[in-house]
Parts: sequence; C-alpha cells; structure tokens
Amino acid sequence: MKKFVAVAGNIGVGKSTLVDGLCKRLGWEPFYEPVTENPYLADFYRDMSAFSFHSQIFFLTHRLRAHHAIARHPTSVIQDRSVYEDAEIFAHNLFLQGHILPRDYETYRGLYETVMEFLPPPDLVIYLRASVATLKGRIARRGRDYERTISADYLTSLNTLYETWISGFTLCPVLTVPADDLDYVAHAGHLELIARKVAEKLTGQEVVAFAAEEVARAAED
Repeated sequence: MKKFVAVAGNIGVGKSTLVDGLCKRLGWEPFYEPVTENPYLADFYRDMSAFSFHSQIFFLTHRLRAHHAIARHPTSVIQDRSVYEDAEIFAHNLFLQGHILPRDYETYRGLYETVMEFLPPPDLVIYLRASVATLKGRIARRGRDYERTISADYLTSLNTLYETWISGFTLCPVLTVPADDLDYVAHAGHLELIARKVAEKLTGQEVVAFAAEEVARAAED
C-alpha cells in the first residue's frame, strides 16, 4: 500500500541523508526540497523586514505544490522537510523576530490553514531531534558556505519552535528520532533500526522509544 512519510527537523540535523538512506533501503521515492531559486531571496537578505512575507509566500507556494504532487504520486514517498515546517517554524520565527508584520502574518496563516484543509496529511512524520551542538558540528562538516554564518542562537530559536510544533502535532503519527545518539552515516545498524521502527509505526504497532541499549547494539551491526 502506498505510504507518504515526511522527515522533519532543524538545519543540519540530517534529513536529506536519512531520506536517501531510507529510500534505498525501502525502495521508495525521495522528494527533496525544491531547488527553484527564490526571486525574493537577494532582497530578503538585504532587507528582511521588507521582503520576509514575499519570500515566505514563495516558499509556501512551492512546498504546497510539492505536497500536492506527493499526494498524487503512485508509489510510496519520503519527503525531505514538510510544508508544516515552512509555516510553523520558519515563517513563525520571522514573525517573532519582527520581520513579518502581524497583519501580513495573519494573511499568511489564513492561506496556509485554508489550503491545508484540502491536502491529505502524511502517514507518518519522522522528527529528527538534535541539540545545537550536534547541529553545529554537522553543519560544519558538510561545509556549505552559506551556512557558515548560522548562529547558535538562531538554531536554538528554531529548536524551540520545533519542539512546540511537534508536541501539538496530531495530523498523523510521529516517530521521534534522537539524532544526537544515532549516526546513520557511520553505522548501517542505526539506519536499520530507524527503518524497523518506521515499519512498525506504519503498520500501527506500538513503538517503544529508542533505548540506549538498542542504539548501542545497532552501532555494532
């Protein structure tokens, strides 16, 4: 039966790597973040308060389009970052920082909430939870120039919003993965452990949280 799984988590947590690994392991189709260039991005970095709303509307449009395409896709799919994160994390953060005016944010939320009523939710969200120290280390290792200026404070604010969002998310089951402890690049057993728990969640089984003992055993596989 066709399944739709979304992988959520902060910058640098390892979403794309997990999507790639799980898709190869399960034989499913990966859907990565849209690579279409945002025409507002240069203006956004020049004047965030003037162009945050425009930029977020652009990103939301592309994310909604991707969500709709996934819903119509004939085979099982794993998505790298969900539409929920655009609204609940990144747009919300810009609003809290004062870069999006309250009336613009209300318009944005109204659009998001209205459209989401017509789109089916995923069958499962995999939430990758990691400390700022882990995020900073992984961001440094992948060496993307445009990420070098990301501050610990910014990652902390996003982590706070992620925790608030995921604690109240009820549209589908959630599998929370302790990304501080699981390194599915270095240990194939960690990927197998996550894949097994994903399968259990999707079949409605009761899934026990990742225990330190099973994480350690998986690292030895």
